[in-house]
Amino acid sequence: MDQRHYGLDWLRIGAFGLLIFYHIGMVFVPWDFHIKTAHPMDWVQWPMLLLNPWRLGLLFLISGVASRHLLGKLRSPGAFVASRSARLLIPLAAGMALWVAPQPWVELTEKAGYTASFAHFWTRDYFVFGSSFAAYKSGFILPTWNHLWFVVYLWVYTLVAAALAWALGRRGQAVFDRLFGGWRLYALPLAWEFATRVWLYPRFGETHGLLDDPYAHAAYLPLFLFGMGLARSPALLARAAAAWRPLLLAALAAYGARMAYNLSFPDGDPDAPEWITLCAQAARAVDVWATILGLIGLATAHLQRDSAARRWLTRAVFPFYIAHQTIIIVVEHWVKPFALGAAGEFAVLLSVTVLGCLAFAWVGERAGMFRPLFGLTARSRSRSTRAPSAVMA
Repeated sequence: MDQRHYGLDWLRIGAFGLLIFYHIGMVFVPWDFHIKTAHPMDWVQWPMLLLNPWRLGLLFLISGVASRHLLGKLRSPGAFVASRSARLLIPLAAGMALWVAPQPWVELTEKAGYTASFAHFWTRDYFVFGSSFAAYKSGFILPTWNHLWFVVYLWVYTLVAAALAWALGRRGQAVFDRLFGGWRLYALPLAWEFATRVWLYPRFGETHGLLDDPYAHAAYLPLFLFGMGLARSPALLARAAAAWRPLLLAALAAYGARMAYNLSFPDGDPDAPEWITLCAQAARAVDVWATILGLIGLATAHLQRDSAARRWLTRAVFPFYIAHQTIIIVVEHWVKPFALGAAGEFAVLLSVTVLGCLAFAWVGERAGMFRPLFGLTARSRSRSTRAPSAVMA
């Protein structure tokens, strides 16, 4: 299984396209976000709830697949960690220092009445490590990684994977294949998803703060490690490819059950019978795992083809990820006073975000030695069609 899985590249690209829509949706849905429209719409939550349970888990799993290919290419856990550290920590540092900084400025301006310019904020108040009065009063910790938490977690999971690879060696794949053989491919991840959601999420929530986020680690680290095992398990990929239709049908049925629960007991009604709540959580677990495995099967069965578009988008998707949320938040802050209405705001946000991401990736491609600041490798082999990308892949 050293051959690149083009289908999972396309799946990752599609998942990121949905992520742009999802974060634009966060502006309009009546949930908390860094900035909100003046025209929130209740109905937006329904498509958002379709994506919400599985979108991040899918990305972590695909990241595990690509990480396993890279580990095999580098042949040493130490070299793997060094490669991933450079690929992840440099754009993370640049992101926190440069690309993410406008997000807390907008949020403080919108929510806390901060009146200074961005230049003043960035030079005087951003690099204060939590001591800025305006930030402290509003519950902010500065500087921040905001949506780049995914990169932090991916790096930590890389360290865990390297340690396991060093400890288990080739035995690890045999353990994986036995553990998820037969019915266990479906039952074990589903049971784990259900257990973490029922026991950990109510107690800890999901913070994206790394050290205080046990639920997120319990949810995402196993999916990352599963992806590493899946990358060298053609039998499991073939089973997913053969079952993608019933899996996605089961996911749609589970989504319908979840929505029926939400309509019957909105906002987590404490009067909902416990057994019905547990059934809703079971439906969510089915939704998560059936969707993830079904999409992997679909990609394996029907998307195993290469093209110039795939090669470019595979390189560009990490710069897109770095830039997109900052563009959304800044553009919404700029466009909201014009009172364009929900449809007008959405059209502006979508078009400017796509164009802005394309521009960010284009500049990054031509940034020479500064390419890593944009999430791209500075080495010419980054243009190879065979080089695996373990960032969001």
